[in-house]
Amino acid sequence: MGRWALDVAFLWKAVLTLGLVLLYYCFSIGITFYNKWLTKSFHFPLFMTMLHLAVIFLFSALSRALVQCSSHRARVVLSWADYLRRVAPTDTEPGVQPSGLEISALATALDVGLSNWSFLYVTVSLYTMTKSSAVLFILIFSLIFKLEELRAALVLVVLLIAGGLFMFTYKSTQFNVEGFALVLGASFIGGIRWTLTQMLLQKAELGLQNPIDTMFHLQPLMFLGLFPLFAVFEGLHLSTSEKIFRFQDTGLLLRVLGSLFLGGILAFGLGFSEFLLVSRTSSLTLSIAGIFKEVCTLLLAAHLLGDQISLLNWLGFALCLSGISLHVALKALHSRGDGGPKALKGLGSSPDLELLLRSSQREEGDNEEEEYFVAQGQQ
Repeated sequence: MGRWALDVAFLWKAVLTLGLVLLYYCFSIGITFYNKWLTKSFHFPLFMTMLHLAVIFLFSALSRALVQCSSHRARVVLSWADYLRRVAPTDTEPGVQPSGLEISALATALDVGLSNWSFLYVTVSLYTMTKSSAVLFILIFSLIFKLEELRAALVLVVLLIAGGLFMFTYKSTQFNVEGFALVLGASFIGGIRWTLTQMLLQKAELGLQNPIDTMFHLQPLMFLGLFPLFAVFEGLHLSTSEKIFRFQDTGLLLRVLGSLFLGGILAFGLGFSEFLLVSRTSSLTLSIAGIFKEVCTLLLAAHLLGDQISLLNWLGFALCLSGISLHVALKALHSRGDGGPKALKGLGSSPDLELLLRSSQREEGDNEEEEYFVAQGQQ
């Protein structure tokens, strides 16, 4: 009877894990192909990103209201004074140390904005491969800020990822310099973003107890951070576009707004599916799922969009994934060797997840030292 109960429990956990991974795949792969599809006809990726941030904010507010009605417990709401002092502190406030979340929010906005911008120029396959290089920049910045010790294994990881990126882009028939620079810039900013998050969130205590509360409070700052870039590069063109402000066909306007709103739903679902996967399984599960997700994305890009991927490109992609896999394995062994709690981050996860898990651990009375995380900035 006991053995049967264990088998049922194991089967249920396996089914649950598979379901959560598939849910994560649907949102993560879906938003990648959605962005490529939409930018073919709607050439305002920064405006698209800002609208997505607004939709995420609205869904976060709606979710908070629903949870409050069902639980009859008030959700945390930071006052404007606390918000400006603790989420976006200024240098002129005496005695206030910046939490670092404002830097993470701005970097996240730039990361996502540049990534979406690149879809105007690059294929899904080149985007996916180049975005995978975020781990490379994370390692470099971790070494610079002494979050990691220089070891032969880390040097091997860097060489594998860099070599794989070079092989994938070498003599690529669908290579675009401008788009590649945008994705690489997003990966670079993502490396800064995750490294600073790792350094600064260890001391950040905003009192936010789940990712919905975190997204609710950080989206406005991300929106404001991206607005100047939008105003410079897209503001004038958008104001004269017949698809939005100077529309002549109401049906076309509704279709465009509906398409943009769908992207916001996918973005919100991606963040929440990552949280579910990490909280119900582990960050290692998300890391491994992220690796296989890259393979699925490239196969779908070649099959559905006709992306041309040569044998050399595939070998480069395999080399890059081997470097990422080695890094994940090293982190897993490091976590097990220390006997501490699981790393709070996984490939493709967001700072919101770490903040939630930190809060949850405090509520459960777990005061053990938390370890460093593996992160790959993707959306």
